[in-house]
Amino acid sequence: MGSYDITGPAADVNMMGYANTEQIASGIHFRLKSRAFIVAEPNGKRVVFVNLDACMASQLVNIKVLERLKARYGDLYNENNVAISGIHTHAGPGGYLQYVVYIVTSLGFVRQSFDVIVDGIEKSIVEAHNNLHPGKIYVNKGDLLDAGVNRSPSAYLNNPAEERSKYKYNVDKEMTLVKFVDDESGPVGSFNWFATHGTSMSRTNSLISGDNKGAAARFMEDWAEKNGLPKQTGVASSDDLGFLHMTSVLPRRVSTIIPEPDEITDDLMQLASSYEASGGRRLEGSNITRRIRSSQENNAKFVSAFCQSNCGDVSPNVLGTFCIDTHLPCDFNHSTCNGKNELCYGRGPGYPNEFESTRIIGNRQFLKAVDLFNSASEEIQGKIDYRHTYLDFSQLKVSVSTSTGGPQVVKTCPAAMGFAFAAGTTDGPGAFDFKQGDDKPAILPIQIVRIGQLVILCVPGEFTTMAGRRLRDAVKNVLISGSNGEFGTNIHVVLAGLTNTYSQYVTTFEEYQIQRYEGASTLYGPHTLSAYIQEFQKLATAMVENKEVPTNIQPPDMLEKQIGLLPGVMYDSTPPGVHFGDVSSDVAANSNFRKGSTVNATFYSACPRNDLLTEGTFALVEKLNGNDWIPVYDDDDWSLQFKWSRPSKFSPRSFATLEWTIPEDAASGVYRLRHSGASKPLIGSIKHFTVTINANSLIQHKYGENFFLLTVTPPKSKSQQASLLPDPTIKELILGFHLEKRLRANFEQCLYQDFFDGRAAVGDLLSVCASGRGGAKQGASGGKAGRREGGFNEVKSPIAGTGVPVVAVCCSSLPASPTWTVWMKGGGPGSGWRVDLG
Repeated sequence: MGSYDITGPAADVNMMGYANTEQIASGIHFRLKSRAFIVAEPNGKRVVFVNLDACMASQLVNIKVLERLKARYGDLYNENNVAISGIHTHAGPGGYLQYVVYIVTSLGFVRQSFDVIVDGIEKSIVEAHNNLHPGKIYVNKGDLLDAGVNRSPSAYLNNPAEERSKYKYNVDKEMTLVKFVDDESGPVGSFNWFATHGTSMSRTNSLISGDNKGAAARFMEDWAEKNGLPKQTGVASSDDLGFLHMTSVLPRRVSTIIPEPDEITDDLMQLASSYEASGGRRLEGSNITRRIRSSQENNAKFVSAFCQSNCGDVSPNVLGTFCIDTHLPCDFNHSTCNGKNELCYGRGPGYPNEFESTRIIGNRQFLKAVDLFNSASEEIQGKIDYRHTYLDFSQLKVSVSTSTGGPQVVKTCPAAMGFAFAAGTTDGPGAFDFKQGDDKPAILPIQIVRIGQLVILCVPGEFTTMAGRRLRDAVKNVLISGSNGEFGTNIHVVLAGLTNTYSQYVTTFEEYQIQRYEGASTLYGPHTLSAYIQEFQKLATAMVENKEVPTNIQPPDMLEKQIGLLPGVMYDSTPPGVHFGDVSSDVAANSNFRKGSTVNATFYSACPRNDLLTEGTFALVEKLNGNDWIPVYDDDDWSLQFKWSRPSKFSPRSFATLEWTIPEDAASGVYRLRHSGASKPLIGSIKHFTVTINANSLIQHKYGENFFLLTVTPPKSKSQQASLLPDPTIKELILGFHLEKRLRANFEQCLYQDFFDGRAAVGDLLSVCASGRGGAKQGASGGKAGRREGGFNEVKSPIAGTGVPVVAVCCSSLPASPTWTVWMKGGGPGSGWRVDLG
């Protein structure tokens, strides 16, 4: 297993995916990775599969990676046994493909984007090669129901009713996962394939992001590092997973162990206040940005990849499509609003917050992957094999069945796109008002990779749901019928989309007739899918018959012909008397933050294209540990965003804003933000700089971590509002005394067991009582409490005058103690709720 940073230029470069000329990178949500696995037989064949946090694979990138591998390893790795696939994020830098149609919005070829991807793929493969050890592979599969919907349902409905009746859903819900276990060190990673588009982040987002699949990979690698997988089984504690699921708490990536102080003292605050903003300091190099990773170089790395499948018509915007002017559903057949396509947008589960939608869809994939990972028991057995060839899809002869059942030979077409391509999709409408109803590639690779009973179909495009089903079934039938029992019903056939190069969409013949976006973007005409099925059947037949597949053509290498019109960085500057890295806007002095709060600071900065800080970071959160500052979060963490801006388009001045949303599992203490970068003078060489803000603020959490507290405001009147909140909260816990550890543990168990059965939500008004004490004492609302199993009381009617339901919970685990009273706000003075604890 191996991985490497491929984030690329975080400024000025158009993002790849939406073809929106105004979507220009200006910061980092979290970093992009190349993740690779190698499976090898002792003294036999081997295969490489690489998953990129990129929109798609690039033929030119593949060519140059294979050249480097040949120079390093000879013929060990080549086009036959190396597959490179993209997750289809629409929030990564563009300009790395060689065909004009895919780089026109990025003002042509962007060498920085191209180089960082080639470098990252090579280094991830090298790392995987060096990490080869004896081990086992397990496979598992299961349905994930709430991470994708069909965005072109009218086209899907044009498929034959008999065919549609075979399937329960109009999108594929199945996730297939492989788990890698080292014989000595235990689980080392997992790769899975599941179909949903990388469009949770919108066409207006400007922060580099791996979208939902990149987020899922980030979460799973965090989870593996945080929990420490047992050596033999690799099964994590269900309690840990349950807590993550119930609270939506995302673990931090950095594994630094930092002690939790017993309390925040005045001495600690005084010490913290002595650390003032450093001001911009010039560095001889950029080593300061590599502190977190360099401190973990000797640790085993768990690599998890969430790969793309037949996602062509599958959207993560599961709430549906709506008109932004009327908020009504879009037209079913054309995805328009009063005839205009640009008003129709899909809504993700976190609408209107695209970051929340990304987190939710990513978290759903992550949770399913963990479930499959933990329960994987089917060991992959059998040989390694592969077949690969290049085909000219602009003029393939294809044998198809006519309406009478007889054969007919047809041809594919030279690459072309219809009007609906310009219209765009509901995930990202086109820039113009169309209704849906050597500039492009012609020579394409197709490839089959076999690892035992796992068969990966590597396709260079986006297959729709039904197109993918037809291809998988066709190949599976050939393998089973022609292998003399070598393949049985336990065969797992997955489709890896956007692999080895990119050639738009592939629909069924019936879907093509509707000319929705996917049909209009099927380059080689209505028989494109039939051509793929025919040629993949040939590869599968060659595999079971142990025959080689000749390749008579090669794709062009057009690197020397590339033209890039994106201007370079001329120079960076700051106002008179200001150094690069100086703080423009600091955190307020003596600030006291709660978990969940957002902290930000702005610095005078320089263009991130001067140094991509690959495997480094532009942003860092450090924690005071004794007299030392320990790095704990960087710009690859979900919680920390790096945002870059210029005061005007051509200004040489720029600003960097670091925005940190304090995670739920952050240890209490004193923190500071650090920004690093590189500036380019008008004359001379690039200079690196680093800076920190004042360290006179803190995060406070007096009562421990990772549990829930009943929080109330200080009692100023008879009635006060109480809410169940996962700490952080802006309120104080007031029960007349400090909770002891014994009570804390029982309190945690009580709330975790009794509240989280789906009946209570964060922010609900809650009350707590001891078992057998009669439940919550009713106020003026007139509600009646009904006893339920497990000590759960539910008040049927809402609090008077508020419309908010109240849940009362009796916890059998609370210890005997004096009665403590918590008042909760009701409909007005005198109508409060009182709860007796103990």
